[in-house]
Amino acid sequence: MATRRGSGQGAGQGYARSDRVAEQIRRELADLLRFHLKDLRIAPKLTLVTLTAVEVTADYAHAKVFYTSLADPSANEMIAEGLQHSASFLRRELGRRVRIHHIPELHFVFDPSVQEGSRLSKLIDEAVESDKKLHDD
Repeated sequence: MATRRGSGQGAGQGYARSDRVAEQIRRELADLLRFHLKDLRIAPKLTLVTLTAVEVTADYAHAKVFYTSLADPSANEMIAEGLQHSASFLRRELGRRVRIHHIPELHFVFDPSVQEGSRLSKLIDEAVESDKKLHDD
């Protein structure tokens, strides 16, 4: 994920170039997924997909694109396959939008943090409700 420069000239004044490129790639991919991807296998599920982060290697050869989905967990495998199948189209479109010498190869990685947070929130709500019932009785 994007990391902030910790020392050296300009520390605290912005992000490293690779972080800015990663963020631009994330924004452009989000736009492409939402408005330009026509893959019928995953298009209905893409409204529930959010890109959480992009990590780019130092040489810009590879980019890990982290995503999460609010779709039914059983659809996660179909979404992963659809995203990987669409990677060459997305990379080509990125080449038209992002001005860097080498457009990275895209690797989609499911980020379970949102689902895990939702699960933990539900457990906390259940515990609070259970505690209220005990005190009311």
